[in-house]
Amino acid sequence: MSARTATVPGMGMLRETGKLFALGLDIGRGIFQRPFQLREFIQQAWFIASVTILPTALVAIPFGAIISLQFGSLASQLGAESYTGAGSVLATVQQAAPLVTALLVAGAGGSAICADIGARTIREEIDAMEVLGVSAVQRLIVPRVLACMLVAVLLNGMVSVIGVLGGYFFNVVLQDGTPGAYLASFSALAQLPDLWVGELKALIFGFLAAVVAAYRGLHPPPGPKGVGDAVNQSVVITFLLLFVVNVVITLIYLQLVPPKLG
Repeated sequence: MSARTATVPGMGMLRETGKLFALGLDIGRGIFQRPFQLREFIQQAWFIASVTILPTALVAIPFGAIISLQFGSLASQLGAESYTGAGSVLATVQQAAPLVTALLVAGAGGSAICADIGARTIREEIDAMEVLGVSAVQRLIVPRVLACMLVAVLLNGMVSVIGVLGGYFFNVVLQDGTPGAYLASFSALAQLPDLWVGELKALIFGFLAAVVAAYRGLHPPPGPKGVGDAVNQSVVITFLLLFVVNVVITLIYLQLVPPKLG
């Protein structure tokens, strides 16, 4: 029966998904356990921020420019140039900023977390901690997950500001837009929940990126290439999860929060 179960298509994926969900629950419980590893949390937050701030800022500028230029061109074709500011800013704050933040946090911070945990796993440090009665989840993984969540929220705010400023510059300078119309349309159609949903997305994306990275680090493939393969797998899995979760959150948000009418 066990051999037959092992050959069922998709059973391995379901098993891995269950283990990942169980690790997420363990991390959720570990957040409220004491003692809290404050020093580890600060070190990891500083490290993740140091490797993601500059790339995130550099990526945010072209993202804001592309959204502003594309939406401005479409709005001019439809005769709705007055709504260019609202469309580009809302797209940046709600969609582009959380995704850019999540991709950079997962690609830089998540890969570093996976490599660190994976190296500890193959050196049997994780097993030694468990033998000594020290929870590896509470000691190593929880501070890293919280650090990813904090950095993701802060970076999302930075990307939102840079993206909006970049979109404003390219719309006003390159497309001969009116600064007053750009700002007026934004204030007329945007609302505070648009910013909160972006921050919520960044918080959830940071949690998912760190959990997936930690899980693959705890279960690397065997062999000397195991850690490297685990890092690649964690990044790919995180990217797929991010886009699925982003669609779900966006659908729920659009159902719960009515749009503001200008």
